[in-house]
This record gives sequence, structure tokens and C-alpha cells, in this order.
Amino acid sequence: MFSEELEKINWEETTKAIYSKTDADVRRALGKSRCDVDDFMALLSPAAEPYLETMAQLSRKYTLERFGKTMSMFIPLYITNSCTNSCVYCGFHISNPMKRTILTEEEIVNEYKAIKKLAPFENLLLVTGENPAKAGVPYIARALDLAKPYFSNLKIEVMPLDVEEYEELTHHGLNGVICFQETYHKANYNIYHPRGMKSKFDWRVNGFDRMGMAGVHSIGMGVLIGLEKDWRTDITMMAYHLRYLQKRYWKTKYSVNFPRMRPSENGGFQPNVIMNDKQLAQVTFAMRIFDHDVDISYSTREPAKIRDHMATLGVTTMSAESKTEPGGYYSYPQTLEQFHVSDERTAKEIAAVLKSLGREPVWKDWDESFDHVKAV
Repeated sequence: MFSEELEKINWEETTKAIYSKTDADVRRALGKSRCDVDDFMALLSPAAEPYLETMAQLSRKYTLERFGKTMSMFIPLYITNSCTNSCVYCGFHISNPMKRTILTEEEIVNEYKAIKKLAPFENLLLVTGENPAKAGVPYIARALDLAKPYFSNLKIEVMPLDVEEYEELTHHGLNGVICFQETYHKANYNIYHPRGMKSKFDWRVNGFDRMGMAGVHSIGMGVLIGLEKDWRTDITMMAYHLRYLQKRYWKTKYSVNFPRMRPSENGGFQPNVIMNDKQLAQVTFAMRIFDHDVDISYSTREPAKIRDHMATLGVTTMSAESKTEPGGYYSYPQTLEQFHVSDERTAKEIAAVLKSLGREPVWKDWDESFDHVKAV
């Protein structure tokens, strides 16, 4: 399990290594066709800041070679905000005196129908809080079953499950799982997650192994920028994790995300650090140069300007017209949201901008039947 590998990687030593990178280290990394984690640290370091234009061009080159001029589009649907965790930065935490909603089957279907009226979405992400007693695997499985007539590619962002539960959900149409580790700093992790199942660091970080063991087709990972002052170290740990997973579960497709917390959101928790747009761009370029094949996703948490700018330089997946409250598309609009999005454009408006930038929005890029095509 990755928790065992993580014990071998010292946080403080990694931080020191990143900030000790030199101009020569950056140039060496830029000259390699296949980078290792040490090269990634150089590209992520302050020493690489003078090379952003070079990194941008390399990132554009590798993205075009692997993904072409396309942008995969998806939409999230929150089906419940019921949660038993006490994450200090989250609007859904158990101590927050807010109305809890668990959508009924009828309400879920109404949401699906409303989403299909927005744009030809085929990639759906189902999101829940962590309340296995009231909205556990049977509830998620039913939501997947109900989604199959409307969407061809189904992913979930829910509490970490065991191998058998992930396997069960694949039989209900599950294609992918997204799970943010939030932070790889084990000691600080417990400060941000004091109670609930999410407080169990090893259970969460090893969830990605369980996804791989279950044969999940697509795994998404990310750290929440704003929790750790040393965000470069956190992202480096994710790079170690990515390489670990790729070696062991090589049939799986991987994606990464670097969501930035916004000041004063979710009950007043203030980020410990603010990553600016220039730094976000550097992280994106570094990740693309480090791994040419990984999917890099930007959500509507990011402003329209940076999303448009990065659409041609490394990002390959975007959400659009997102609502972060349960039932936000039809049943309960404008209430109970987990966080407020930055890019409030409609899906059609975003698609039009992407086309003006020479990118083709892709609403459907995978189907379960693709796995069953027989060689001629």
C-alpha cells in the first residue's frame, strides 16, 4: 500500500530538496524526454520561474501530441450534503447548522434531465458527503443505475470504499473515481480532519490502491491548495503517488487536479497559503512535462480567465456550469452549496470560447462498450 511507501519519503527533506534546486537542475529537466520525480521538483521549484515560457511551450507540445486539440467536458452533480466528517475547511462538515439533503430517486432523475438540457453532457460526476449509513454504497449504486439511460461515462467522488464495494459499483456502470487526498502531510492531515472516517489518513491514502485492485478504469487525484504552506511539497508527494500507482495498476487511466481554496469560503476557514495564477500555471506545465499522458483537470472553482488561458497549454478536462449544492440544477437551486464557483458561464458559453481558441469540446470520450470490442 502507498502508505508504506510514503513513510519512506521525508517531508522536510523533500521541501529542502525542492528549494535547493538550481538553474542547472531546471535546464537538465527541460532537456529530458522522460522526467523522474527529482526533475519534477526542479520544474516546480522557484528556480524554474524564469523558464515559464519554455515550460509553457513544452507543455503545449506534449498536450497536442497526446490529446490533440480537444477538451473533455464533464459536469458534477451533488446528490447529498449529508456528512459525518468534521473537515474544518468544508461547508458540509457535521457541525455546520445547515439543512441536510439526500435526493430521492425522483429528484435524482429530474437533475439528470435538467443537466441534459444544458448541453450534450455524457460525462457525469456524482458527488456526495461521507455518510455511509444514510447515503452509502446501495444509494450510490442506485444513482448510477438511474444515470445510465442519460450518460455514457459515470464517475463518483464519494467516501473511500473497500475493494469489493468499488468492484460492485463497476457492475452498476461506474467508470471512474475521483478522490482528493487533500494533503499528504500526515500530522497536519489530522488537524484538518479531526473526526469521522476521513480522519483516518491511511484508509484514505490507500483508497487509491483499492480502486486499482478493483479494476476501476479511471482514477482522479489531487491535493487541496491552501491547506499546506509548502504546497510544492504536497504536489511532489502526489507525483510520487502517481508514479507508484502507474507502475502497479498500469491499465488504469489517471487524472490530477490542483484545486485552490478561496478566502472566506466554507464557514470562514482561511487558506494557509494563496497560490497565484502564475504558480498554478507553473504547476500545470511541470505536471505535463513530468507526465505526458496524465489528464489535467480544472474545475469551475478556477476563474474563467485562467481556465481559458490554460486550455491550450496543458489542461485536458474541464467542468462547466457546475452547481455545488445538492439538486442545484432542478430541485434546490441556489442553496446549500459546498463552495461558490468562480467560472459562472454556461456550458454553451464555455464551449464557444474553447472553439474560438481552436479547441474542440468533447462531451463523450469513453463508453463501456469500448472495453468489449473484439479484435477483427
